[in-house]
Amino acid sequence: MTAGSSGKDFLERERINTMNIYVGNLLFDVAESDLREAFEQFGTVTEVRLIMDKRSGKSKGFCFIEMPDKDEAQKAIDEMNGKEFMGREIKAGEAKPKTDRRGGRGGFGGGRGGGFGGDRGRSGGGRGRY
Repeated sequence: MTAGSSGKDFLERERINTMNIYVGNLLFDVAESDLREAFEQFGTVTEVRLIMDKRSGKSKGFCFIEMPDKDEAQKAIDEMNGKEFMGREIKAGEAKPKTDRRGGRGGFGGGRGGGFGGDRGRSGGGRGRY
């Protein structure tokens, strides 16, 4: 390493060139080794994360594959998207970053206002005719 650079800088540069690929419409009994073998045809695969159902322990039918070279990853996407894999036409594309799925509405009724009564289009609010 040169003066002034750190291991953290190196790791950040490595992450910049890495691509995560979403692969969907998989058979529920596909193995990580099957996916690794298929995608290694296009380059180095650093990780295969087959998404499993917590209750049943079975595959949810999709995975994420990490490839350290974006050009190789793009070639894998181009070649594998829409292709038959183990008897199913799979979907492959660049994975989108994980987002906060909770939304900003809060709990208990989703933040729609609340309480008793309320102004339901009537002037004066309160309980109406009482």
